[in-house]
Amino acid sequence: MAIKSVTRFGIQRKIVANMTTESWQNIPHVSYQYEPDVTKFMEAFKKFQEEHNSDDGPKITFNAVLLKAIAEAIENDPCINAHFHFEKGLVRGKVTEFDHIDMSVPWILPDGKMMTITMKDMGNKTLKEIAEYQADINRRLEKTVLVEALYSVSFHDTLEKLKKGHIIKAIKRIYGANTGKHKIIRLKNKKKKAYKAIPDTEKITRADLKQGTITVSNVGADTRGLGGQIAMLMVIPPQVCVIGIGTLQRKPVVIKDENGNEKIEIRTILPMNIVFDHRVLDFGEVRPFLTKMEEFFQNPELVLNDRA
Repeated sequence: MAIKSVTRFGIQRKIVANMTTESWQNIPHVSYQYEPDVTKFMEAFKKFQEEHNSDDGPKITFNAVLLKAIAEAIENDPCINAHFHFEKGLVRGKVTEFDHIDMSVPWILPDGKMMTITMKDMGNKTLKEIAEYQADINRRLEKTVLVEALYSVSFHDTLEKLKKGHIIKAIKRIYGANTGKHKIIRLKNKKKKAYKAIPDTEKITRADLKQGTITVSNVGADTRGLGGQIAMLMVIPPQVCVIGIGTLQRKPVVIKDENGNEKIEIRTILPMNIVFDHRVLDFGEVRPFLTKMEEFFQNPELVLNDRA
């Protein structure tokens, strides 16, 4: 059999492979498919765009509105905004809930690669502030070298493992990243010096890539125009939950008219997926999040009015 090509992992795939392996080996995942009817919500959002997106500053996108709604729904269900640490041998666990919402959001880069950026303190941001935050990330990404940004995260994580006594694991990671054909190719000499000279306010840094309190993945932004929905997402340890957003779809739905009679209408559906660590959460503990999201979809003004 002839070999067409051999591609060795770069740092981005190494990090993803490591996280994925740790997640699926250790976390019992539970996945719930949520298919809200967002017809009313979309009608209100389109009207909102016509009235407000001519204002100065970044445009408020549907993605920004969803992130705002999700942040407020998380505040209604704080147990999903947490980290979990478990000692398997001793059967001891510790759950840490946070009073701030730092969303780890996968970001598709211009070259098609992905970088997960943490949007901090999302529970206290207005729609305008979220839109400005997104615009600032896009601006800084233009000057960011993916390998350098991710290497700083990986190097810091390795140092933390050394501090915690995971010496062999840390040594293997250092060896794997810096030797042989699998060596990570970084900037050198003048290019490295020039990149370091770029102020942190002008590029993505390790602080932007630090582990968030919960992950929100808008898969719909990358699958627009396609059918189907998210079936499963990976919970990134030590987080306990991940929320996936699919692409808007038009589907026949059974609804009731003003007289209580059932009929079929074509409605706009937004497939969503919430996946959680079953060691920490049961379905009853994620229900408040879904209940709040349903309230927002039926009453869009609760989200759209907060644009200051």
